[in-house]
Amino acid sequence: MDRREKELIQRLLKPMDGERLLDVGCGAGDYLRFFRENGCSVTGTDPSQRMLDTAREKLGQRADLCPGNSEDLPFSDNEFDIVTLIFPNPACNLRNAINEAIRVCSGRIFLGTINRYSPASAYGMGKTALDPYGDSLPSSIPEMTRLIRSALSDTTIKWGSVIFFPPGWYPAISFFEERVPSMRNPFGSFIGLAFPVTYTRITIQDPLGEASEAKAAGGYPEPGAARRRTGG
Repeated sequence: MDRREKELIQRLLKPMDGERLLDVGCGAGDYLRFFRENGCSVTGTDPSQRMLDTAREKLGQRADLCPGNSEDLPFSDNEFDIVTLIFPNPACNLRNAINEAIRVCSGRIFLGTINRYSPASAYGMGKTALDPYGDSLPSSIPEMTRLIRSALSDTTIKWGSVIFFPPGWYPAISFFEERVPSMRNPFGSFIGLAFPVTYTRITIQDPLGEASEAKAAGGYPEPGAARRRTGG
């Protein structure tokens, strides 16, 4: 299960050497280690100090770890190339968490969660083998897409899922499981969505309250110019 989840994440996100990555709700650090192995410079935040301590034991000094709330991240705007929310904490407001992820991201975002329309959810696996929190509410591709579009209406979303079956069905079902396509499959147990974050210039108010347009050579905003996040 773990291997196939990470294969989907890698296919959708395509992490590259040297990219700065933030894993929001990093838990015990399993995904941080995965992204570190893919060459990323990794940072993790989690509200649980116990989880952060476990992640530190796994990663040592190879990751920056700090306590933090997914709805109020302790980072600057545009600080990371990649931001991930995998199995979001059920205590958070996911809409607010997505908006915060967009704020601190300058590249692309990945969301991963349990799919309510899957065999695993039907058999209660969402609260055991798949979900490290144990009580995250399953979701679906349409629900997650609506949340993303409420923040970035014109972004391009890539998505897929990987299917798992109840443990009692193995190993007989393994051959079939490996051959179910992952891209644009809405019924897999673990669903993942990736989308880019870019910027456009907008008008800003000068100290006298008059509107002016922030322009600069090369398309970058002048210092202090406001920037609006949009889809790439």
